[in-house]
Amino acid sequence: MLRRVLSAIVCGLLFGAGLVASDMINPARVRAFLDVAGNWDPSLAFVMGGALIPSTLAYIIRNRWQTPLFDDQFHVPPRTKPDARLVAGAALFGAGWGLVGFCPGPAIAALTTGRWQAGLFVGAMLAGMIIYRFAYARPALASR
Repeated sequence: MLRRVLSAIVCGLLFGAGLVASDMINPARVRAFLDVAGNWDPSLAFVMGGALIPSTLAYIIRNRWQTPLFDDQFHVPPRTKPDARLVAGAALFGAGWGLVGFCPGPAIAALTTGRWQAGLFVGAMLAGMIIYRFAYARPALASR
């Protein structure tokens, strides 16, 4: 259990450090990437492309190993078709990302900069998670 928690912390710190090093915690950089008709900044595309390397390695490992190093099983969602909730959630995520320039990971990493905007975003994100938990998740879990 301790190895699992420590490995999650190390992975989170490594992810956050990568976001800081690539300046993806800067909302202006993200909005510039999304502004394809204006002064487009392709740097986020390179960061996303670079993220494909460890992701591909993780899927190769998952297919070859019976269990991960620090857990009893791999936690991979089942392959299913997109449903209305997934599409609505993706649209909401994309709209928020485009309007504000933050998504959850970079916003949490941006808290280290002391930007009030990051704090406001993370606070709103946590409030949304709590509202979802009480409005939707509990009844769904009870019916299982």
